[in-house]
Amino acid sequence: MKLHVEIEGAGPDLVLLHGWGLNAGIWDGVAAELALSHRLHRIDMPGHGRSEWSPQCLSLDDFTRAVAPYVPRHSTILGWSFGGMVALRLASLAPERISGLVLISTTPRFVTAADWTPAMTPQVLSNFGVRLRDDYRATIQDFLALQVRGDERELSSLRELRHRLVSGGLPLQAALEAGLGVLGAADMRSALANVRVSCLVIAGEYDRVTPPDASRHLAEHIPGATFHLVPRAGHAPFVSHREDFLAALRRFLAEVPGSLAATGTAP
Repeated sequence: MKLHVEIEGAGPDLVLLHGWGLNAGIWDGVAAELALSHRLHRIDMPGHGRSEWSPQCLSLDDFTRAVAPYVPRHSTILGWSFGGMVALRLASLAPERISGLVLISTTPRFVTAADWTPAMTPQVLSNFGVRLRDDYRATIQDFLALQVRGDERELSSLRELRHRLVSGGLPLQAALEAGLGVLGAADMRSALANVRVSCLVIAGEYDRVTPPDASRHLAEHIPGATFHLVPRAGHAPFVSHREDFLAALRRFLAEVPGSLAATGTAP
């Protein structure tokens, strides 16, 4: 399965992984700034944007293995939402290959459980699956609206998300269905202590998709992680609160150890 990757800029490698239903174009608003200091690798996830799809891509590990060959050695990986879960899984499996980890609006477990409340209920996620099969395009639009709900810049952020979705390429329905399955099954809470790389966790104060308490849990359980809350932001703070996001990211990237090491590719 071949994935589409856009590479730009020069410097330490920074890999950008988008969320469910979107594509690498979602980073357009921050890419030019980041490319001044880093070589960016913007990856379309399997079945999203311009990347190929395989029906065998069914689990979080499957998505992670698909992405891994496109991640240079000693990269910093920046993942948003579903992309953050993939980045977190890669960091827990092979921390020696990664210099830094940035998790935006990410959770170790997407759905609630008896011992886990900062999440979406399984029934709500299941309803997304039913609606996805009934009306693919409307379901994607509803999910975009949920991502900006509560954000102080809700309307402008929603316009931006819609534009990037269309311009970068719509995802395949099969990939979306597989992604929902991953979100319903993945639980990485027990693996957080194994993440041994520098880590920044960024959350939006009013995120309705992955509540900020889920991000706080990540920061509290990943050794040495730093937590940054973006006030009055929703699920996509790099879209709605670009300067706040970039300032926090720049501070972190300036301190990532080993970021200038020689590059190669993960197996």
